[in-house]
Amino acid sequence: MQPDAIDKIIKNAIEVMESSKYQIFEISETARQEREALTRELQEVMAETSATIDKVDKLEIDYRRSRVRLTEVSRDFQRFREEDIKVAYEAATSLQTQLAAAREREMYLRARRDELQQRIKNVDKQVERAETIVSQVNVVLEYLSGDLNQVTRILESAKNRQLLGLKIILAQEEERKRIAREIHDGMAQTMANVVLRTEIAERMLAKEEFQAVKEELVDLKGQVRGGLEEVRKMIFNLRPMALDDLGLVPTLRKFVQDFEEKTKIRTRFEFKGRETRLPSGMEVAVFRLVQEAFSNVVKHAKASFVSLETTFGQDEVRLYIVDNGVGFNLERMVPKLAEENHFGLIGMKERLELLEGRMEIESEKDSGTKITMYLPIGTESKEDQGGNG
Repeated sequence: MQPDAIDKIIKNAIEVMESSKYQIFEISETARQEREALTRELQEVMAETSATIDKVDKLEIDYRRSRVRLTEVSRDFQRFREEDIKVAYEAATSLQTQLAAAREREMYLRARRDELQQRIKNVDKQVERAETIVSQVNVVLEYLSGDLNQVTRILESAKNRQLLGLKIILAQEEERKRIAREIHDGMAQTMANVVLRTEIAERMLAKEEFQAVKEELVDLKGQVRGGLEEVRKMIFNLRPMALDDLGLVPTLRKFVQDFEEKTKIRTRFEFKGRETRLPSGMEVAVFRLVQEAFSNVVKHAKASFVSLETTFGQDEVRLYIVDNGVGFNLERMVPKLAEENHFGLIGMKERLELLEGRMEIESEKDSGTKITMYLPIGTESKEDQGGNG
């Protein structure tokens, strides 16, 4: 194929992808606007729900008093006239009607609140998917828009290939840190405040006989605490803050411990060599590889034990992961994974190749799996280590 023909194909592909990118961006913006509208409506509904609950509580008290008044008037014919009985009856009936209407309104508002919360979650998922697709399209466009000869020369250089991979990973992790920081400063703080407010309301209601309201608050508190825990897990998955504060080894040790608690799969972590700080991109790459390997154990291995051995050598980092799961036939499984476009082992292999690393897999049916990964530490990485120290 002639260079001009290749150039034409690339230009056409770029035009199509640019058009698609802006269409996806418009969809994302529309979804954001919808979320803002839903959020405003949710705030209004929650405010009205709170006011309606207070109104129901007041009407219940007034209605009980009116019933007591009606009973007193109906029993004492000497003190009260028929007109007094009629007035008391009408008052009780009116309060009963208002109470029924208020309760019905409260049920509607609760249902509407739940519906809006679910719709907001769905819209958030749409926005997240759109942003992911736009990010992927931008990466492809950057490659297509560049000089193919220059890209080829870069890829032929081992040093520059690794730097390119680290830059991509760093860009991804910067975005993860931004999202994690926003969730931590925004949603997590808000949810913690809601828990505090519900505890205060719970203590105030304990003195009254509003059992239904109290149970609602208790349930709300439990839901918010569960949501808060999910947010914290999300923050760790987006960007383990311990990587920046403590380094790779303590973060991996904590990850393995948390993995055992969450999955009930027995684990072991062992570290060899001299513990030193690696460049940020390299530490992230190692952590993501371990994370993906352990995720594969949960999804496919059916193992009861998995171990991670991390070795810091002079020129490379070695990761040795062993499980006692079902294993697989390596010769048959790897081509199948490639054909079905799985992102487990194939994705790990591609990421390692991008960083000039390599992966060795040993597995047999019913004999578990052993994965060894090697990531080279270049001259610049060593200099960065000294700077970090």
